[in-house]
Amino acid sequence: MSHWDDLRAHAKAHENRRILDLFDADPNRAQDFAIEADGLLFDYSKTSIDATARDMLLALAESANVAGRREAMFSGQKINETEGRAVLHTALRNLDGSVFVDGRDVMPGVRDTLARMEAFSNDIRSGRFRGQGGAITDVVNIGIGGSDLGPAMASIALAPYADRPRVHFVSNVDGAHVHDVLAPLNPETTLVIVASKTFTTIETMTNARTARDWMARRVADPGAQFAAVSTALDRTAEFGIAPERVFGFEDWVGGRYSMWGPVGLALMIAIGPDRFREFLAGGAAMDAHFRSAPFGQNMPVMLALVGIWHNQVLGHATRAVLPYEQRLSRLPAYLQQLEMESNGKRVAMDGSDLAVHSGPVVWGEPGTNGQHAFYQLIHQGTRVIPCEFLVGREGHEPDLAHHHRLLVANCLAQAEALMRGRSLEEARRIMAAKGLTGDELERQARHRVFPGNRPSTVLFYPRLTPFVLGQIIALYEHRVFVEGVILGINSFDQWGVELGKELAVALEPILAGRESAESKDGSTRRLVAWARGEAI
Repeated sequence: MSHWDDLRAHAKAHENRRILDLFDADPNRAQDFAIEADGLLFDYSKTSIDATARDMLLALAESANVAGRREAMFSGQKINETEGRAVLHTALRNLDGSVFVDGRDVMPGVRDTLARMEAFSNDIRSGRFRGQGGAITDVVNIGIGGSDLGPAMASIALAPYADRPRVHFVSNVDGAHVHDVLAPLNPETTLVIVASKTFTTIETMTNARTARDWMARRVADPGAQFAAVSTALDRTAEFGIAPERVFGFEDWVGGRYSMWGPVGLALMIAIGPDRFREFLAGGAAMDAHFRSAPFGQNMPVMLALVGIWHNQVLGHATRAVLPYEQRLSRLPAYLQQLEMESNGKRVAMDGSDLAVHSGPVVWGEPGTNGQHAFYQLIHQGTRVIPCEFLVGREGHEPDLAHHHRLLVANCLAQAEALMRGRSLEEARRIMAAKGLTGDELERQARHRVFPGNRPSTVLFYPRLTPFVLGQIIALYEHRVFVEGVILGINSFDQWGVELGKELAVALEPILAGRESAESKDGSTRRLVAWARGEAI
């Protein structure tokens, strides 16, 4: 039998066992099924994984050569095999030593770019770099996907550390987005950062040209108030951006892994270079833990194996990420891209069809808002949805400590309720205490049954600081990597985004009336006609 067969057989043999029973059988379960690393606590004891299942999962990771692939990644080997590239976002935060790609040490370039970013950020924050109307008050980052989701999420997460200037993000090609962001701003004191490696991304460049037109109405030289995150120096120059305000990064940094470098420029401007280095240090600390800790005490490895257990072994198709931290409101969306673009594949590295399902659907919202929305489905719906809770021991508002206690209480209560549930007998007693009898008691009691035995994990952190955010993001990056290695796929390409982009380019002139829609299918032709206001 294969490792997969062994795991499924073990799960089948114990499918009726309740998670609560595992605590009765092992008084030390809460300690044994948790990992601490550099101030973080990852508790996966409220899952159906027992010691045997964990050993099987660890054997699966060993057989997939996770350790070998891990070292290949950190050492600069070209593990992105479909694109022939190294995968070295870790080099952007591990600033000591050397890393070689094709015989060249890439670290001097990384450090030089970071120093240039820091100098530019300090110039903006101090007022040395000025717009036509004075010191920069607002920074608008224009990007999409990895050039937006990461820094936008992190800027909200680290709002307590942001002092000047204000940062804003534009991603959607919907004109409402760029309009609504720019409308309240003063173009004479605004800096626009255009984040596109090739400077050709259609959504980003459309928004960038609109922003330049907006600025040109009030600013004599709008290009002087633009910066770029790009490697296309010819295109940025044509756009009017001086080379000293262009910050590039290598092709061994994928978009969704890129906010540790120049894509994080807006974040650095908001929180300052020193805080940004703390963010990098948090990521580096998680890298060190990932490389050195034994698999059974390795937080990214075990987070990945819990995900494998729930998705590929038990067949739970979705995963809810539930941060009990309002400032992590964009984390679920960020992880949607990180996980679903990375591991949403259908073939293995050699091109053969996958023998198991690929990554799960990732979704979520902050607690406690979600409790008054979709938690109903999580608790009493017919499908099991594994939940991943994140919560800090402390908040940033000491005068509102009672709010934070209530927040933590809700988080821990939800994890307990998902596991414990409420039996029909317990529900009957509750209804009897309310004075109900007979058929009405039975009917009402059945509506109040919670099946329980629903798995969850908790990631506890001290407080959401730049260092801690770096730890959390690196933790999830490595989780995605481990899952991808076990599944045998390439987590670092994204061919699935290409076809729709190609078709969109072909459809635009048809919608504009410059080309015929005859080559399109009947549905698309009719929808084009509707979009153009034609009779159908």
